Amino acid sequence: MWRRRVGALVFGAVVVAALVALRAADPYAVQVARETTFDVFQQIKPRAAPQDLPVLIIDIDEDSLAEIGQWPWSREVIATITKRLTELGAATVAFDVLFPEPDRLSPSSILGSGDNYDALFAAALADSPSILVMSRSGRGETAPAPKAGYAMTGADTLAALPQLDGVAAPLPILLEAASGLGVASLERTGAGVARRLPLLWSNGVAPVPTLSVEALRVAQGETTIVVLGEAGGSVSGLRVGAFDIPTGPTGDMWLYYRPLGPETYVSARQLLADSYASLAPMLAGHVVLVGTSAAGLLDIRASPLGEAVPGVSIHLQALEQMLSGTFLQRADWVGGLELLLIALCCVAVVILLLLSGPLVGLVATGAIAIAIAAVAWLAFAQYGVLLDPSFALFATLVTYAAMAFFQFAITDNDKRRIRRAFAHYVEPSLLTQIDANDDLLKLGGDLRDMTVMFSDVRNFTALSERTAPAELVAILNRLFAALGAAIIGHKGTIDKFMGDAVMAFWNAPVAVPQHARHACEAALDMRAALRRLNATQVGIEPIAIGIGLATGQALVGNMGFEERFNYSCIGDTVNVASRLEGACRIVGYDILVTADTRAAAPDLAYLDAGAIALKGVSQPEAVHLLVGSAELAASAAFKALQSEHAALLAAWRSGGDAALVRCRAAAILIEPGLGGFYDACSARLADFAVDEVAEPTTI
Repeated sequence: MWRRRVGALVFGAVVVAALVALRAADPYAVQVARETTFDVFQQIKPRAAPQDLPVLIIDIDEDSLAEIGQWPWSREVIATITKRLTELGAATVAFDVLFPEPDRLSPSSILGSGDNYDALFAAALADSPSILVMSRSGRGETAPAPKAGYAMTGADTLAALPQLDGVAAPLPILLEAASGLGVASLERTGAGVARRLPLLWSNGVAPVPTLSVEALRVAQGETTIVVLGEAGGSVSGLRVGAFDIPTGPTGDMWLYYRPLGPETYVSARQLLADSYASLAPMLAGHVVLVGTSAAGLLDIRASPLGEAVPGVSIHLQALEQMLSGTFLQRADWVGGLELLLIALCCVAVVILLLLSGPLVGLVATGAIAIAIAAVAWLAFAQYGVLLDPSFALFATLVTYAAMAFFQFAITDNDKRRIRRAFAHYVEPSLLTQIDANDDLLKLGGDLRDMTVMFSDVRNFTALSERTAPAELVAILNRLFAALGAAIIGHKGTIDKFMGDAVMAFWNAPVAVPQHARHACEAALDMRAALRRLNATQVGIEPIAIGIGLATGQALVGNMGFEERFNYSCIGDTVNVASRLEGACRIVGYDILVTADTRAAAPDLAYLDAGAIALKGVSQPEAVHLLVGSAELAASAAFKALQSEHAALLAAWRSGGDAALVRCRAAAILIEPGLGGFYDACSARLADFAVDEVAEPTTI
């Protein structure tokens, strides 16, 4: 038992180690499951709507395009937007729009003379707290220097930041006029969903802020961004004026979304209308992001809330988080905590399954899974910590399934081994019925009609004295193999081997119709198998056996105590069968059956053997010789023998004489073993002194 437990522990340890290693490797599928779980958290509990945060979007929406004209608009229109926002008191005007090429609609571009709309736009930018953006582009130019200065605390973090290998940057005339320069790209997101926003990028020389960080800097009139570094060169956060912003090791921030209502957006056509002055209360003192929600302009992204949102709104979400101090955190230690949680939960499942079994283990595994989900949710909802429950749940369930399968495999192997062992004692079809109905082997006893057999080797003591122990064991094994096969072949159950004896019974543990006939046929096959065995054993004295069969009521079931019991039967029928086997020596014949057995299988060949006194039985027991099969019973030779035998017994009972010699001669032609019976009759005449009763004696 302890070896199995050790084996199960080793198997469980291997499973747990493999799962922890898989999580540590963090393949793409694990990342997707983790981030999808965090999306679900946000969908259940999105960020609360802030109160009076000064952030708005000027939306170049479908209505604006329909009224002003298709995109791109002339820089004269963009200059008008800039001037009006400045006039209305916007704290910052941040364009989430690229201006990498000269305006093709300028008169100077079309006619070669006249107004230069790019110059007009540059002048408007110079007169406002404006910010332009550049976008990451693999075929773009080298990223220009940032407008913001920076300072670093701790180790140099530049290598940890995402690289701007090439960008689409604003025209130099526009870039020089703007107060700030940010990065609009969101490429550090996974599976098409904007979950994290890089707050800093690297141009190889200095950090470059993203649009939202640059807007926060310009709105406060700050000139420097402080980068908080940690040992090893990772980033722990930023300080922009009065605001501290925690980040991940590469300078990115987990976005915590809220559904944006229509009050967040102001259509660009309203700003370009003659009544634009009415927007002053809404725009004054606000950080204004200019972007587009028009689908045709291809700036639509997927959010964790399951919505398609404009790219500019993602920067607004980030700005709201910075201004309200609402952040999601997933520090480096969280990953280590998750590995520890996975290991502890999986080990707990292994131990619980070993101690309690699969059903209790399933309930316990379910409780562990609920606890994992509850802890992860509490960490998110109360503390803003992103603790991943998905892999821990997966690992817990996989551990349970693996351990349950291991236990099932062990149990199935034991069951197969027991079945193979039990198959030596029970006919396969009966064993199948036992497998299908466990109640057939219930603890306790069951009183039923049965046929019981005892078989014993004649003169075994003398045989054992003349035979070496090893050879004797080999002889017995060959003998029991032959006899056991005959018993099992006729749906018998071998109860036990007792030295040189065999006990078997029929009609238990499952019902066997015509069980007396099956038992009689098994006895005849045992006789035939013994003769074949004797014929093959050269130089060894032939083995002889005696068989006693009795049919009647017996108590059968599992007997013993809980730790050790045997399936066996007890009762008068068992005692009679045992005594009959012993009487074979006196009767001089190898197979004796009771009158009840003969009555239950009447078509076989029997001869009356008189009534003998059995130890423990008050009245003499009528016994019969089982001579052969139903075919023999129907033969003319056996019918003639029956007549001669009946006449012989009648003569003995009347005190007369009969031709014993003639009867013996006829008998041995049919069954050679009958010679011994007739030879012993002269000493047993008293057993034939009374007439056979008409009805079988009840034992």
